[in-house]
Amino acid sequence: MKKILITGGAGFIGSHVVRRFVNKYPNYHIYNLDALTYAGNLENIVDIEQKQNYTFIKGDIVDADFINTLFKEHQFDGVLHLAAESHVDRSITDPLSFVKTNVIGTMNLLNAAKEIWKGNYEGKRFYHISTDEVYGSLGETGLFTETTSYDPNSPYSASKASSDHFVRAYGETYGLPYVLTNCSNNYGPNHFPEKLIPLFINNIINKKSLPVYGDGKYTRDWLFVEDHAVAIDLVFHEGKNHETYNIGGFNEWQNIELVKLLCKLMDEKLGRKAGESEELITYVKDRPGHDLRYAIDASKINKELGWKPSVTFEEGLEKTIDWYLSNEIWLKNVTSRDYKKYYDNQYNM
Repeated sequence: MKKILITGGAGFIGSHVVRRFVNKYPNYHIYNLDALTYAGNLENIVDIEQKQNYTFIKGDIVDADFINTLFKEHQFDGVLHLAAESHVDRSITDPLSFVKTNVIGTMNLLNAAKEIWKGNYEGKRFYHISTDEVYGSLGETGLFTETTSYDPNSPYSASKASSDHFVRAYGETYGLPYVLTNCSNNYGPNHFPEKLIPLFINNIINKKSLPVYGDGKYTRDWLFVEDHAVAIDLVFHEGKNHETYNIGGFNEWQNIELVKLLCKLMDEKLGRKAGESEELITYVKDRPGHDLRYAIDASKINKELGWKPSVTFEEGLEKTIDWYLSNEIWLKNVTSRDYKKYYDNQYNM
């Protein structure tokens, strides 16, 4: 039985990946390593916790001794590395924590994998999941490809860019078998409400302000999280070593247009009058280094591995809203923890 370590598997994207691997691959034993910080939530994976091929481990990738001991004990055959500090706003107020987790944590995993595999790389793979934000900002036209030069503009994207470079360096220097993906903005069930879509769903439910940065015309490409999990599965099993794949949803939306669509759908589902939730929109001071536009060219993964999104943005957004409205206890539980203090400090509301 292959032993696969998935880091950050109690978080948003990680929980969907862990669930998919546990259910789809009974011949794998999945070890889910998560530090259970504010965004990690065991309620995300309660449905698989009793599975025979699943083990949860609480721990921090920043702790090198712990990581080395873990790798020696279990002798993992593969690593899917999703653990990361990922919120741009928090990276501006606390950049060092992003360096510790995203750079040092990644280095600890790379060193541990290199040590236990000792050049015997047959059947081994280190999969590093990253972001499109490492590429910087686009103008009104063009797309990020796998060969786009890195140009990070926030402490978050700089930390992810650094970790990407270290993964590739270990491939070139030590021959470590890796694959790397850069994805666009994810959305869907189980998303901690600090990011735009779950934050605004929660605020609309509670009739709180919807804080939109600047003029709201920043453009993002949106990827449904379950489609992302499928893509990660494909890349891990069929991607070529030392290759990078961009994963995007082919869904570009200006923030303000997305918010208005969200308001419309929420009003319909909550039985409110048309336009009621739009009245909650509040324009707030822009954040420093705010990239104008991200857009992913996902043609490589489509052509080589046959992946493409299964839903339109409108379909995915409706599925997302329905999940939050059906899981208000989950939402209440996560918003009653450290998140409330963070939200109050971040948006002064």
